[in-house]
Amino acid sequence: MGKIISFINQKGGVGKTTSCVNIASYLAVMGKKVLLVDIDPQGNASSSLGIDKSEQVKTIYDVIVEDNEIEEVIRKTMIDGLEIIPSNVDLAGAEIELVQMNNREKIVRKILNKVKNSYDFICMDCPPSLGLLTVNALTASDSVVIPIQCEYFALEGLSQLMNTLKLVKIHLNPDVNVEGVILTMKDSRSNLGNSVAKDIYKYFNNKVYDTIIPRNIRLAEAPSYGEPICIYDPRSTGAIAYRTLTEEFLRKNNNNKN
Repeated sequence: MGKIISFINQKGGVGKTTSCVNIASYLAVMGKKVLLVDIDPQGNASSSLGIDKSEQVKTIYDVIVEDNEIEEVIRKTMIDGLEIIPSNVDLAGAEIELVQMNNREKIVRKILNKVKNSYDFICMDCPPSLGLLTVNALTASDSVVIPIQCEYFALEGLSQLMNTLKLVKIHLNPDVNVEGVILTMKDSRSNLGNSVAKDIYKYFNNKVYDTIIPRNIRLAEAPSYGEPICIYDPRSTGAIAYRTLTEEFLRKNNNNKN
């Protein structure tokens, strides 16, 4: 059975989508069957994998609101083994429509359970908010990955995120846990970055991945070309970091199964 993982942080610009897209891509490169679910109305994960949002493509919105079958909206990507359910701005309206649905927090779980056995990993890129779409993602997930930027306001709002996760555990999904914390955009020359990293280690202990994602211009450029870093520039420091992080991620998952 596949594992569903939400990439979440309600603070924007922390490398959440970059981490989701590139870990999902490297998992596929390493032989895993992966589904990336873009559940962010901004649709940045979709763009990062070459989906043209101006085209009339079916998205996660069509499954949540229009009752399309999930198999109708899954699309292949340029990487063998990696498929995607795209998103676009229409999804912003789904949050309003979800309010009126029965079991509104469990809609996404019901959808993903239909295909969970077909994949090794299902990675969800969540919106930068703690609204109903994010609660749906948490309710559907086995675990969450939290990317945190190594900058001054990194820990701001984190208690709110952890409280939301705690409430979901109590009322909706007792099995969801923090899979890991990714330190992103770290400038090794910055004393501030080092100080913030220490605070994050103190807060999350052994949940923090050893691999740190550096600031890297090639990582920032890749989405504009609609390519994950493993295709855009596999020799860049950003690509090497995400490959190493994905290997660490797989090791931890294999150890947890033993």
